Amino acid sequence: MHPTALSLLLLLLLAHLAGDFLLQGKAWVISKQQRGYRSIPVYLHAGVHGLLALSVLLISQLGAATALLTALMIASSHLIIDILKSYAPEQVRYFLIDQALHLLVILLVWSFLVYPWPLPLLGSWLLDPKPLAILLAYVLITRPLSILIALVMQRWSDQIDNRGTLADAGARIGILERFLVLTFVLSGEFTPIGFLLAAKSVLRFGDLREDRDRKLTEYVLLGTMLSFALTLLLGLALRHLLQTL
Repeated sequence: MHPTALSLLLLLLLAHLAGDFLLQGKAWVISKQQRGYRSIPVYLHAGVHGLLALSVLLISQLGAATALLTALMIASSHLIIDILKSYAPEQVRYFLIDQALHLLVILLVWSFLVYPWPLPLLGSWLLDPKPLAILLAYVLITRPLSILIALVMQRWSDQIDNRGTLADAGARIGILERFLVLTFVLSGEFTPIGFLLAAKSVLRFGDLREDRDRKLTEYVLLGTMLSFALTLLLGLALRHLLQTL
């Protein structure tokens, strides 16, 4: 990728972050949540994004007409996405969806500016087995591996009193752990995996002194070891596959 193209992408991302988090007051956020498309700040906010994008595009020495049209596209898409989000409850999933849609628009706009015909380039990337294999591995360590681990641990789960734990917290912690482990393995950094496992063990050490919590502690540690082992094996197999491709 040419440095100028990368700089344009980074500037567009910086403009988005500045517009969404630095130049948007709490009063605007509340107004958008309460009034939706009837809120004046929702249009002002989109205008700020349009002006920021226009500044970036002009700095990047694009033609005035191209810069203006692109900035209008970014501002209008931001307006539509924010209006739709205003009708969604304040939850993490909708925040992530909102940001993902904004970033997708920026990536699409940038790709058409840098690569006038990006579809062949995108198609060749999607047909490359290496990114597909990595994507497959990250998908496997989420719900599929969680279900497998739950089935393996089922013989002990009936013996555990988990009324004092958060609902679904264990499964989500496991997914985050596997994400970190797989990332470390693919990066060739195995030392942090040991620290991660040690930290998990230390957190449960206090419960080992409580006989009433011994079963829960053993159950958690067994599940952790199984999760780590499966992810390590998957990561090592993927590293070997990537080296042979």
